Amino acid sequence: MVNMDTELRARRVVHPTERVVTGRLVRLMDGYAREVRVGQPVLVAVLTAAGVAGLLLRVVRALLSSGGGAARRSFKELKKGPEFLVTPVRVRDVADRLLEVELHGHLPQSALHPGDHVQLTLRPQRDPDLPPRIERIVNLTTGQLLTPRTATVWSHLGPPLLLQAALGASVLLAVAACSVVS
Repeated sequence: MVNMDTELRARRVVHPTERVVTGRLVRLMDGYAREVRVGQPVLVAVLTAAGVAGLLLRVVRALLSSGGGAARRSFKELKKGPEFLVTPVRVRDVADRLLEVELHGHLPQSALHPGDHVQLTLRPQRDPDLPPRIERIVNLTTGQLLTPRTATVWSHLGPPLLLQAALGASVLLAVAACSVVS
């Protein structure tokens, strides 16, 4: 009689604990979207400072009687945060372990292929149940250095809102400084 346990035993997928892993790319799994959380205190501070600058700009526009103004995103839209692509990646390391890590963001489609020899620099995630995420990939097969980029809270808020918030914060600081001096 054949022992089925030894013949059908599947290799267990593990999350690596090392900072740098070298191995062969086994598979890029189907990706899914994950949302970046936007902290309410950060959002309130940015919107308050931007509101001060917005009031000043409205006064200046009214005095110069120029119309216009950009459409604003709602608090709810800004609080939701940006989404980024998460792709689970399977790698077989030099110790013949099957490892699972996560790739956050996008890479060129031709950058990685199953069978490529890769060196991954990893970073643990806040949730210890999640596999570590890839910070940097060196594709040793092609010689490419790849750094996945994801959306951040600051890119989600956008340069116009951040510039307006910086202007508003500087106005608030100037008013506070003048009231302290007086």
